[in-house]
Amino acid sequence: MSGVRTGREVRLASRPHGVPTEENFSVVEVSVPDPAPGEVLVRNLFVSVDPYMRGRMNDVPSYVPPFELGATMQGGAVGEVVESASESFAPGDTVLHNLGWREWATGPAALFQRADPTVDHLSYHLGILGMTGLTAYAGLVAVAAFVPGDIVFVSGAAGAVGSAVAQIARLLGAGRVVASAGSDEKVALLTGALGCDAAFNYRSGRVATLLAEAAPEGIDVYFDNVGGEHLEAAITAARPFGRIAACGAVSNYNATEAPCGPRNMSLVVGKRLTIRGFIVGDHLDLRDEYVARAKGWLADGSLQAPETVVEGIEHAASAFIGMLAGSNTGKIVVRVGERSSPSR
Repeated sequence: MSGVRTGREVRLASRPHGVPTEENFSVVEVSVPDPAPGEVLVRNLFVSVDPYMRGRMNDVPSYVPPFELGATMQGGAVGEVVESASESFAPGDTVLHNLGWREWATGPAALFQRADPTVDHLSYHLGILGMTGLTAYAGLVAVAAFVPGDIVFVSGAAGAVGSAVAQIARLLGAGRVVASAGSDEKVALLTGALGCDAAFNYRSGRVATLLAEAAPEGIDVYFDNVGGEHLEAAITAARPFGRIAACGAVSNYNATEAPCGPRNMSLVVGKRLTIRGFIVGDHLDLRDEYVARAKGWLADGSLQAPETVVEGIEHAASAFIGMLAGSNTGKIVVRVGERSSPSR
């Protein structure tokens, strides 16, 4: 079937200065090769867009290499094996990979991982049952050393990781869960379906004031997805021996000048606070434990998995840009294909 198939992929066309625009990306139609011996051909069904990708668009040292100009944007995806020249997979198998924003993926079998066949909602592999959910669980349990009764504050709590953290804290016995989000509609979701004790729209006032009203007794744990003003407010609100899990700082991702750090770092000493950054890849040992618990919570309805689904690979860039601006609720995924055979 050589030369028959073509597919679209999204490439990094230029490095953004400040807020990314669609001009920083290009959608290219390419030939899709048949699998060579030991390879598989996969039709992607969903691809993931995530905040960490913004950092990889810059040509600066980090914990992962930057995206290459002219290369396909990398990231998580779930798809269906269409052809296989490997004993590891057969047509119809559902697989996960990190080959990114493309409609078709061909490569060595070692680059693909068999998806959990008991999970019917395929996009969950990229969200609540994937690295998103594990990030929330590991950050709360291993990094922030959560214990039942803790008062927990989560910023960006209507996003992918934040919505998982807020619910997991509640399910593990938090004394109180306080959350922030960027709209009144998201606040209503947090205090409604997601079960937070209090939430506020950070656009409606000073974060320090809003947090003090929502958590008058202070906080024990802060799960930081935002940085900036939120981090400063959390340091002020933290009780002695409070713990901060630094997962992200989306408020600074598009900054064109060095952002100001929290102005109250002297409080860290007197309060004996712990601030610890983390990468989910350091906590893969918790994956089986987390997935088992999460599947149980999903089954009994105590854990919700809000999603924003964008249709078409040609809209991956706009989905990514919108996510950085807070347009999504829960995990955002791009649907790029439809299954052609029963799942395996």
